[in-house]
Amino acid sequence: MRRLLLLPALLLFSLGCGVVPSSEEEATDAAREAARKVGERLYGRSPRTAEEIGRSAAEIDGVEVLLLTGASTREKDGVDVVVRTSGSAYEGWLAPEEVTVRRCFSVRVSRSSEWSEGPRDVDCPDSPPLAFTPPPEPPRLPYEELRAKLPRIPEGGRVDEAEIRSILAGLDLHPEIRSQVKSAGGRVGVLLSVKGNGFDPQECLLARVGPGDTEVWVPSRIQRMPGEAGCTVANALGPQPSPQ
Repeated sequence: MRRLLLLPALLLFSLGCGVVPSSEEEATDAAREAARKVGERLYGRSPRTAEEIGRSAAEIDGVEVLLLTGASTREKDGVDVVVRTSGSAYEGWLAPEEVTVRRCFSVRVSRSSEWSEGPRDVDCPDSPPLAFTPPPEPPRLPYEELRAKLPRIPEGGRVDEAEIRSILAGLDLHPEIRSQVKSAGGRVGVLLSVKGNGFDPQECLLARVGPGDTEVWVPSRIQRMPGEAGCTVANALGPQPSPQ
C-alpha cells in the first residue's frame, strides 16, 4: 500500500524537477527529427542547383520549403534550405490529447555537408511556401520497340554484336539517351540510359541477348539509385538479385 502511494508522489517530484519534457518540447523534437531526415534525403556529392534541391525537398510529404539561400552546391557554402515541418506528442494521462507544432529549420546542402547533419532552429519567414515548376520529363526509353526488334537466338547459335548495334542505330534514339553494348560469355548486353541528377533514381533499360535467352527489363528502383550498379551494362550481362 505504501508503495502505491509513493508512485504519484515520485511522479509529481519528477515533473516539478523538469525531468519529463513538456508535450510541446517533445513535438518540437519530432519536427526537428523530420527536418534532419530531409537533410538525409538531400545528402549527396553530385552538383545540384538550388532549384533542384528545393524541388526535391518540397516533394517530401509534410515538408514546406520557405527559403533558399545560395545558387548551387558547386559553391563553397552550398545551399541553405529553410523548411517547415510538423511534430506531434501527447499530453495528459487519463485522456491524452495530441499536441501538434509546426517549426522551421535550416538544412545545409553542400560538398562538405555530413550525413545526418543536424538542422538549425530558425524563425519561420513571413512568406508562403515556394512553388517549383516540375522538372522536364526524361525521354521515353524504347522498351517495346527494343523487345520487338532484338533477335531470338536458338540454342547453340551465335550472337552477332554488330547486328545488335545496328538494331540500336535503327531505333532513332533521342539524343539524351545513351547506349552501351558489350559482349561476354557468348552473350551481348545492352544499356540504354538517361543521365541522372545524382539524387533520384536513374532512368535506364537493360537487355541481354544470348542463345535461347533474350530479355529486356528495367532494374528495380533501389538498383537505379545513385551509388548502385543497376544501370550498367555489366548488370545486363549478369543481373544482380533484386533486393527483397
